[in-house]
Amino acid sequence: MTRKPKIRDLLDESACTHSPTKKNACNAPTPGATTGGCAFEGSQISLFPYADAAHLVHGPMTCVGASWETRLTHTSWAGRDLTQMGFTTGITTNDVVFGGEEKLRSSIDYIVERYAPEAVFVYSTCVTAMIGDDIDMVCKQAAEAHGIPMVPVHAPGFVGSKNLGSRIAGEAVLTHLVGTQEPETSSPFDINLIGEYNVTGDMWQYTPLLEELGIRVLSTLSGDGRVAHIRSAHRAKLNVIVCAKSLVSLTRKMQERYGTPFISVSFYGKRDTSASILAIAEALGDAELVARTKQLITREETRLAQQLAPYREIFEGKKAVLNTGGNKSWSIASALQDLGFEVVATSVKKATEADKEKAREYLGEAGILMTNPGQEQAKVIDQTGADLLLAGGRSLFTAIKKKIAFADVNQEKKKSYGGYAGLLNLAEDLKNALQNPVFKNVARRAPWEK
Repeated sequence: MTRKPKIRDLLDESACTHSPTKKNACNAPTPGATTGGCAFEGSQISLFPYADAAHLVHGPMTCVGASWETRLTHTSWAGRDLTQMGFTTGITTNDVVFGGEEKLRSSIDYIVERYAPEAVFVYSTCVTAMIGDDIDMVCKQAAEAHGIPMVPVHAPGFVGSKNLGSRIAGEAVLTHLVGTQEPETSSPFDINLIGEYNVTGDMWQYTPLLEELGIRVLSTLSGDGRVAHIRSAHRAKLNVIVCAKSLVSLTRKMQERYGTPFISVSFYGKRDTSASILAIAEALGDAELVARTKQLITREETRLAQQLAPYREIFEGKKAVLNTGGNKSWSIASALQDLGFEVVATSVKKATEADKEKAREYLGEAGILMTNPGQEQAKVIDQTGADLLLAGGRSLFTAIKKKIAFADVNQEKKKSYGGYAGLLNLAEDLKNALQNPVFKNVARRAPWEK
């Protein structure tokens, strides 16, 4: 019996408030949509931070070459960090004709023998999905032979967007890992962090505060995660979705299957970090915990206000345009507002309906929601008189052309902007950007030019 996820069910998510009101399913594939990131990329991004698992791409060499190590996801895993290894079956034309299942079997055997992973994630790609390789059967046989989980991930790029790929990854974890092992210990305040990938160490900015309150992170999907921990995730008292609404299908099904409630939070900016820590405490339902949480928030906010005071003087009256993807369209906007910026526009091209709603809430009616930022951002900068553009590296040229400051806030960033401490990092980087003379001088004509 096949265990492939039903794509239509993942597109029509009952836990999404917008699904019943839309004519088309959320994130349904459209021609050319995968140019912004395909389903394979989304699934690998969601699972790749498991450093104690091997990630085997069953497809041509270019699939792993184009996607490997695209995000700086930190791990505290003491063993060999297998995310530093790019594993692929390297499918060739010959395999397309005769099938690639035998190559997949030998690849799994090779990995288990030489690297001893806690699990192997096997990613289907466009080529191997089209030729019909049965990765479910191969993974089942390999799991019986080696005694460790083999997780088939059915997310070939052509099925849809990066967002859909994340949902498929969540489905694979729920089907093959969650509930397959009991935790060594348990506590009344065990939680799972879902959709937190610990990019540049974001997770480590706020988990010490949770630990101080006695809230234990039982497992994550998947930042600084461990295979053994996610296998026992069904024993958590609460699922906490960190920004990534694409994984709401996973949390909804865990609620139906294990009775685990879930909430959605963001740890970007002072307001959202405080609200999120308090929301977790309230969802756990302990009055004493809530009281201690409020005291901790007051302490942290007082300290942060003193540290941010000199930055707010620099940022007063400054306008910012934000061109990034998904939940960052509103979460980073919130952080910018906490620093004193007026966010005049944000990109919602890759945002869900819920993200667009949040972006409108934060920016107000006057805020511009860009649906085609590549074409719009230059005009918006002129129209609003913006002082700062925050985006991915490709938009640097727009900032240079318009002679305004620029900061890279995309997945390639090197610093954490999460939590209270991350907001200070963001403030320092934006101060340096605004005071950097290069942006005003680099596009200026040379003295000898007319």
